Amino acid sequence: MEIEDWAGGSSDSDITAPDSDIEDHCYAYSDFPKLQFRKDISKARWKQDLGMAEIVSNKGKLWTTTGIVRGGKLYSFLEDTLFLAEIGALHLLDDEDKCIPLEDIYKKVAEGVGGSSWESFEVYRHLKSLGYIIKRHGVCWSIKRGKSEENSSIMEVTELFSSMEINEESKRLVFDVYPPNSKFRKSNPGNPIFILCIISGNPPTKKQIEEVEGQCEGIPLKFCYVEHGRVSFFSFNQIELPVLP
Repeated sequence: MEIEDWAGGSSDSDITAPDSDIEDHCYAYSDFPKLQFRKDISKARWKQDLGMAEIVSNKGKLWTTTGIVRGGKLYSFLEDTLFLAEIGALHLLDDEDKCIPLEDIYKKVAEGVGGSSWESFEVYRHLKSLGYIIKRHGVCWSIKRGKSEENSSIMEVTELFSSMEINEESKRLVFDVYPPNSKFRKSNPGNPIFILCIISGNPPTKKQIEEVEGQCEGIPLKFCYVEHGRVSFFSFNQIELPVLP
């Protein structure tokens, strides 16, 4: 007999995402990362067709563990972009080189641009603030390809997330999580310490757990639940009970 068990539960970070009145409330939450005044600030240009930002000026060591490289260019997903903008490390520019305000970036997340969501951003922000290295599952840090394949490479990433159906019952792998590592290299990242699946509603069934685990290729799987900005992590164990006489 096998029993499924919620194990290893932990919860932190009472961070509340901005609601529909995002313009009035986006700075009202005391647990938001504190804005830091930096001497060197990176710049990125928003690419609406990609749902990503192209880094045009990268400053500091943050990019060692942030962003993906395609065709010799550095791109950041929306969660990367918003997190760095929140801590004052990045200015996001529009096509006219005007700085896009945080309120507008929050709106993009709320609208699910580029496969983003409030739940995934809150998880990203929580882990990133603790020093973990994170990337979207299913996306390589960098790919070496010929010049004729450069454009198709970044479009593949865009299509991967734009075609993804996200609903309340979805149980999908979201992030690959690596431990803090000052020697981390995108060209040789190694295996993540765990793969993260964000869930909503009821706990996943045994069948759903087995299906998701089958996609992890032996890498540990953790589940994450976000409710009212509170981030909780869980793992499941199987326990075999002895047969009673």
